[in-house]
Amino acid sequence: MTTIKLLPCRFWSLIAGGAVALAVLAGGASPLQAQSVAVMVNGEPITTLDIEQRTKLNFLTTRKQMPRKEVIEELIDEKVKIKEAKRFGVDPTASDIDQAFAGMSQRMRISPEQLTKSLESQGVRPETLKARLKAEMVWGSLVRGRFKESLQVGEKDVADAAQQSGEATQADAFEYRLQPIVLIVPRGSAPSAIDLRRKEAESLRERVQSCEQANSYFKSMQNAAIRGIVTKTSADIPGPLRELLDKTPIGRLTPPEITKQGVEMVALCDRKPTKIDTPKKREIREKMYTQKYEAKSKAYLADIRKAAMIEYR
Repeated sequence: MTTIKLLPCRFWSLIAGGAVALAVLAGGASPLQAQSVAVMVNGEPITTLDIEQRTKLNFLTTRKQMPRKEVIEELIDEKVKIKEAKRFGVDPTASDIDQAFAGMSQRMRISPEQLTKSLESQGVRPETLKARLKAEMVWGSLVRGRFKESLQVGEKDVADAAQQSGEATQADAFEYRLQPIVLIVPRGSAPSAIDLRRKEAESLRERVQSCEQANSYFKSMQNAAIRGIVTKTSADIPGPLRELLDKTPIGRLTPPEITKQGVEMVALCDRKPTKIDTPKKREIREKMYTQKYEAKSKAYLADIRKAAMIEYR
């Protein structure tokens, strides 16, 4: 059996983060109704409490009242997805789910505790949101992991679609070969110590004429580090750094910058013209991938639902 690795929590936070916008309204939560089983899915119950809770959560998400039947079908889908994911080793821990919950609260600029209180003020338990997060997490990992090859988007297809739209597919840019450097300053150091390291960086910047020299200096220096060469294009680099790199002669260092690690610079090993995808081409590629993913996800879910034991009560 193939084991599919769970994608990083950050990816799942990006998926779920835009889906929930909670408005805290006045008034307390109504008492929860007594539970009874509404549906059995592969031997697992969906209770009236589950349905009530998901209905409230969906209303907070969409500001629309979802029909009870649709809520039940949504919960059935999630039960089926989670069981299928477990077959392939996709089973996030409670800690994984708590991290996704915390990531969502961070994007809403509130703490996890505040998000919990916001939910509870609407009569929604945080476990209800976490259950939905879990289903989204496992299903995305499962579909992308099992059907990775068939979900790939061919460059020719992207180029053809971009050409039909009349949009340019390539733009002029530069490719940079860089070596990040840091003169380490322990946290809590006095400003005078930081300034001393900055002056040391300026002195080294005057002497270094090539990446070979940079490696020779910084690999032997105490409390300093030089990382391996990385290659980036203009599209990968923030505007301010790109401007600095364009002004920096090849083989030289960028001006020192004070960071949490200490005093940082970048050695520019090479810079050459290249072509990169235009934003429109990237948009077309992402749209084509999304269409493939959604079609595969829908077909896969339909297949596993046929094999599921679903008993409505």
